Amino acid sequence: MASSARVDLDGNPIKAMTICMIGAGGFIGSHLCEKLMAETPHKVLAVDVYNDKIKHVLEPASLPWAGRIQFHRINIKNDSRLEGLIKMADLTINLAAICTPADYNTRPLDTIYSNFIDALPVVKYCSENNKRLIHFSTCEVYGKTIGSFLPKDSPLRQDPAYFILKEDASPCIFGSIEKQRWSYACAKQLIERLLRVPENGLEFTIVRPFNWIGPRMDFIPGIDGPSEGVPRVLACFSNNLLRGEPLKLVDGGQSQRTFVYIKDAIEAVLLMIENPARANGHIFNVGNPNNEVTVRQLAEMMTEVYSKVSGEPALEVPTIDVSSKEFYGEGYDDSDKRIPDMTIINTQLGWNPMTSLWDLLESTLTYQHRTYAEAIKKAISKPVASS
Repeated sequence: MASSARVDLDGNPIKAMTICMIGAGGFIGSHLCEKLMAETPHKVLAVDVYNDKIKHVLEPASLPWAGRIQFHRINIKNDSRLEGLIKMADLTINLAAICTPADYNTRPLDTIYSNFIDALPVVKYCSENNKRLIHFSTCEVYGKTIGSFLPKDSPLRQDPAYFILKEDASPCIFGSIEKQRWSYACAKQLIERLLRVPENGLEFTIVRPFNWIGPRMDFIPGIDGPSEGVPRVLACFSNNLLRGEPLKLVDGGQSQRTFVYIKDAIEAVLLMIENPARANGHIFNVGNPNNEVTVRQLAEMMTEVYSKVSGEPALEVPTIDVSSKEFYGEGYDDSDKRIPDMTIINTQLGWNPMTSLWDLLESTLTYQHRTYAEAIKKAISKPVASS
């Protein structure tokens, strides 16, 4: 149970608050709800269209935190109840988004609406009612690194000044307008700029996640998501491993990424929630620069880890190369590296990620195997109906 003597980073008692969490039923929201219920006295007004990933937090009524979390099935696009919930809360956290790269390319209009137009009322209600807002943005707002425009053989490509991403200094460099892949990043960046307009008078914090990984991330196509769906890279690779298929490496898997464990990242969010004097007005990178790999290296690690947790031998040919056009369609583009500078979050909140890439993959793939392996075996073994 949560202790009543909890204090913030400056030694001040932490008062119980009511939090309106928009997008509470998703991957990040489910872990944040767990954390808030298990370790704090705060109340949560959980807003989403679906609650499958938080049912274990909502039911049964005998849970020790029963009464501190309420689920409100609301589509924020068109529901007048949203303002009332924001008014009832001390803090609003907006997690709602379309955030899978395949959708940026094939559903650019939905992506822009979800990440910009649908977020506007949240900003408006928080501003008009003097409510604090923690808004989830994305590391994608950085776009391409400066180093990616240098000649391939330039020694400056190895200089961190040309690729480390800093919240208060790095430019946001996107591809051409023809590349629909940047619709998500543009929409997210525009909301960030709106939050920073002084006329709004908002108390705000912006979170830029760098590939948060863990149980309940995304979906497995054909099991708890659409068969034709394309989730983010880790769930894509998990799906391949569960089905005994080679992992598809887009354009050779040369892009570099960093990955952070969801439970480490949620610790950072809790610090933002409970230390408003240190968090307000700041943008925070939340990632783990120590867990940097190419997508190809990630595939190789996941193949090895999955073989360990499942007891199944790895495929003789574990990966195959596919073009981005073949995998995502026309108009795809990508960034070469995404490595966060951690100075601001470390200085303001004293946060550092703890979990190694191997450990977070082992935790995640153990969950994926336990949750999906049997369902996939049944799906694969079903006879195909003849026409």
